[in-house]
Amino acid sequence: MAERAADRVTVPDVVDMPFHVGRDIASAAGVTLANPDPDGPPIGALAWPGLFYITSQRPEAGTLLYRWDSVVVEIVEHGDAESNALRDSSGPPPQDTAHAAPAHDLHIDLTDRPDNA
Repeated sequence: MAERAADRVTVPDVVDMPFHVGRDIASAAGVTLANPDPDGPPIGALAWPGLFYITSQRPEAGTLLYRWDSVVVEIVEHGDAESNALRDSSGPPPQDTAHAAPAHDLHIDLTDRPDNA
């Protein structure tokens, strides 16, 4: 089999990034992002419209690929990703009165008046 003429590039780490950011980083590194289903639509079509995050990639960051080879990514829509963050539900949410309120003791009249009034 013949050697490929394309140069080699290093796969960047795009996991946990918004899709549009990961796509730009991958493009700058010389690789493209791809749908895990080769018979499915392009990954860009799946990640539009809306905000999607990259949850995994194959091959891993640091792997050498030929320029413009594909990096397969899994994406999830914002708000659907699993989180291991613990929600603090020890008490009720803060009330609006707990926040700063504007002071109404200063009033500036900005209406137009004739100079001699």
